[in-house]
Amino acid sequence: MDFVTRPLTDAEAKAEAERIIARSFQSEAPVRHMPTSFRDHTPLPAYGDTPPVHQDDKRVVPAWAAGTAVASIGVGAGITGIGCGAWLVLQGLASVRLYGVLMVTLPFAGVAMVATAIGGAFSKVRRSVSKTIYEGPVTQNTQINNTSNQRGMFSRTRNDVR
Repeated sequence: MDFVTRPLTDAEAKAEAERIIARSFQSEAPVRHMPTSFRDHTPLPAYGDTPPVHQDDKRVVPAWAAGTAVASIGVGAGITGIGCGAWLVLQGLASVRLYGVLMVTLPFAGVAMVATAIGGAFSKVRRSVSKTIYEGPVTQNTQINNTSNQRGMFSRTRNDVR
């Protein structure tokens, strides 16, 4: 039947349906059955080496996923190191005694005392060498400028002292 642009009558529709069904079940050409799986029934060797079979790797890992995995491992290792360091420091602080603190800080206190003595000696020497006295009139001017800008809810006050 040719292409029809009008609706089919009941008799025409029934005849067309029978034609389509009959054509679908005709066996003009033999149906070829294709195997969908394969099983090798050859026996495996009882001993000896079997050569390896190449298997293509078809996994695809995006670059961002690999980068995220590497970064996660790095962050985890870093945090673990920081945690171990903190644990060691806190274990050391938990066993602090007064004598231990004094023995640790004694060299620093000695160095600070020597540095203070040397600094004091230098300042006395410097004061005794130069005695500069300025003589003359001194004029002191103080000028204060208050600027205030107020608009609505916000305000700004600026004080310039010269």
